[in-house]
Amino acid sequence: MEAPPILVCFAVKEEAKVFQQILKMRPRARVVLTGIGEKNAEAAILAALQTAHPSLVISSGFAGGLNPALESGTIVFDGVDPAMESELLASGGCGVKFHHADRVATTAAEKQKLHASTGADAVEMESRAIGAICERAGIPCATVRVVLDTASEDLPVDFNDLMTAGQKVSYLKLAGAVMKSPGKISGLKQLQKQSEAAALKLAHALVKIIPS
Repeated sequence: MEAPPILVCFAVKEEAKVFQQILKMRPRARVVLTGIGEKNAEAAILAALQTAHPSLVISSGFAGGLNPALESGTIVFDGVDPAMESELLASGGCGVKFHHADRVATTAAEKQKLHASTGADAVEMESRAIGAICERAGIPCATVRVVLDTASEDLPVDFNDLMTAGQKVSYLKLAGAVMKSPGKISGLKQLQKQSEAAALKLAHALVKIIPS
């Protein structure tokens, strides 16, 4: 009898790219690209559960650091079972409290305020919606993410200003922002490098905790 699948949810393809490349190592895993934000995540996971009956759902992808102790590339998690926790801790991961936001925290000042007001260590946008649906369906759900930008970092652009009504990044708006401020190019290139490195670390962490 075939084992039930494990759904691994990412907001955008950049977060999932490396994991998808090594997916054959974990045939039970199925990637779900949810889109950004709670509404998109809710719709995507509801649609996925129409055809899949998973034993576990993992909300994954990037997170912003709120705790100054968290470096870029740190694996952060919540709601994992003891075996997963042991594996993640052994790999340098850190159990954290997440803040579930409705916008991207783009500046160090904003992240500092969130850390002080919520006591959270990291911020992301989709896990609460995914977890709530899984809870209603009686499906175990865990959050395993990787810190992209640290608490002390400003993002090179305000991604909230670049979103469409459906919470997708408009590359036309991004091009316009860069044309207005060419100095942002170096910051965007650095963020891309951080993204690639973070996605690689996340992929390896997921492979370690997902059974074959």
